[in-house]
Amino acid sequence: MSDKLFSPSKEFSRKARISQMERYWEIYNRSIKNPEAFWGEVAKRINWVKKWDKVREYDFVEAKIKWFEGGTLNASFNCLDRHVEAGFGDQIALIWEGNDPSKSTTFTYAQLLEKVQKFSNVLKNLGVKKGDRVCLYMQMIPELPIAMLSCARIGAIHSVVFGAFSADSLRERINDSTCKILITQDTGVRGIKNDIPMKANADKATAKTPSIKHVVVVKRTGEIVNFEENRDIWWHDEMEKAEPKCEPEIMGAEDPLFILYTSGSTGKPKGVLHTTGGYLVYTSYTHEMVFDYHENDIYWCTADIGWITGHSYIVYGPMANRAVTVMFEGVPNYPDYGRFWEIVDKHKVNIFYTAPTALRALMKEGDDWVNRNNLSTLRLLGTVGEPIKEPEWLWYYNKIGKSKCPVVDTWWQTETGGILITPLPGSTPLKPGSATLPFFGIEPVLLSEDGKEIDGNNVSGFLAIKAPWPGIMRTLYGDHKRFRNTYFSQCPGYYFTGDGASRDEDGYYWITGRVDDVLNVSGHRIGTAEIEGGIGKANGVAEAAVVAYPHDIKGQGIYAFVTLMTGVQPDEAIRRGILEMVTKEIGPHAKPDKIQFTPALPKTRSGKIMRRILRKISENDIEHLGDTSTLADPSIIDALVDGRI
Repeated sequence: MSDKLFSPSKEFSRKARISQMERYWEIYNRSIKNPEAFWGEVAKRINWVKKWDKVREYDFVEAKIKWFEGGTLNASFNCLDRHVEAGFGDQIALIWEGNDPSKSTTFTYAQLLEKVQKFSNVLKNLGVKKGDRVCLYMQMIPELPIAMLSCARIGAIHSVVFGAFSADSLRERINDSTCKILITQDTGVRGIKNDIPMKANADKATAKTPSIKHVVVVKRTGEIVNFEENRDIWWHDEMEKAEPKCEPEIMGAEDPLFILYTSGSTGKPKGVLHTTGGYLVYTSYTHEMVFDYHENDIYWCTADIGWITGHSYIVYGPMANRAVTVMFEGVPNYPDYGRFWEIVDKHKVNIFYTAPTALRALMKEGDDWVNRNNLSTLRLLGTVGEPIKEPEWLWYYNKIGKSKCPVVDTWWQTETGGILITPLPGSTPLKPGSATLPFFGIEPVLLSEDGKEIDGNNVSGFLAIKAPWPGIMRTLYGDHKRFRNTYFSQCPGYYFTGDGASRDEDGYYWITGRVDDVLNVSGHRIGTAEIEGGIGKANGVAEAAVVAYPHDIKGQGIYAFVTLMTGVQPDEAIRRGILEMVTKEIGPHAKPDKIQFTPALPKTRSGKIMRRILRKISENDIEHLGDTSTLADPSIIDALVDGRI
């Protein structure tokens, strides 16, 4: 844990929505003591056709949760129509930055509304009705959010499948939710790849998806693709024929908005289901407060819409708030390692939200790429996806933010719908690597292995949440029993996050990683994130991933996969420096037993490290590596296997 403290500047606090810790605690305590009154007031931020009868009702034992029941609304209307009706139709809603740096397009709120109404009618013409499921399998192209908002407009439930998933993964998700329509594109471009076989993958998947009636294809590249007569149709052809007006369907607050699949530790992927009212209230409120969003700010979340971060903080939260949002098709290192910073400079970005894994990759290449661009418009930085370690936090704060931009290190999950633990940038003193304090209405607790609350500070345990918030998922699609067993049975009366955490002397939360990523070394419980943070502070280290392997004496040994900075060669001095740093930061019990230097780590395209592959390599179980099709660079597997110790 870091003992460094970074308070927001007086200039930032003066303009911030929450400018003092006293104000934070005042609102927080009110939100916990009287949640119905608090959330009832917050919910007025969106447009309701009919007000709710009851703010919330829940039973964590039976895993039954309802928010704003009896209320009616439409998410698409709240993201588009109401802004246009209020006279803001000419305001830019979306800045689309293509993979090619010379290609970018803007869409106003009025233009998006026009396209969404037309595509809503396309879906209706294809027989899509309220409650039907529609699968979206696309790269980061504007048609993706347009299709999402069109589904929301007519009451269809969208299921976005990340564009790097294999045909088998796509098929599994389509069949689980029996989607009626699949929307995809001819081929995709991303970085140096200009022929990602989207339609070809879709064809392989739909060979065994009996529920699919039509496949709508966006012409992104113009590549020739297979077309199945009477099933496949071009997006642009149908848009030309579609009627221009489509009234939004009136939806109940608890009507489903979307399904998003997340990997289970065992078994098939889990279809996390989010509903309309509470999700929209929560994402819009957290977007405004956590990112201190003000009118006309240029906001950029670098996530892919195939993940929850893109749903909540590219589409629904920002657009409900009438934000100006950047959407990026490419990757951070194409055509070079300066791409992120060139986009910040080009579009005068004010708020930048990205993943620590991207920061480590860019930090590894040095500061020259940063220094070539003017980043003076930045006023706030954010991170998401994993705990950020102190080295990249400090680099981010000092080099990207020029020591003036607060860093909001946000903790949340696909299942939570929105951010749960986070600094508020105008008031919270920051500690590098800490998610800090709970958002309004969130009551985190640390539990012991027998499910008892651990009081006080300077303690560690399983992270759980005491009561629901509006953005929490309602079930797993088609499998409520699994929903209850996964999230509510292990610690009855609580939402069990599956993460471990510690609470320091100031009550700040530090996420230590998934509970199944907690090592037990000679009786010591050590979070992998903690060890990785220690390794990351050693000279020459760019990134590390730690897994357990069977150890005759300790039970579990610590196996570290380490990537070094560009130009740094692995040698005994580097290895010794890592061991000394981990000993200094955590203690000798946390020293890695094995250190394997590797040019890269196995990551999905969204930047997540595939630890199950590293575990198999550390255990020398090469025959059971499993599916590697979603890796950004599958060739890294050979290097890892060849280099195993």
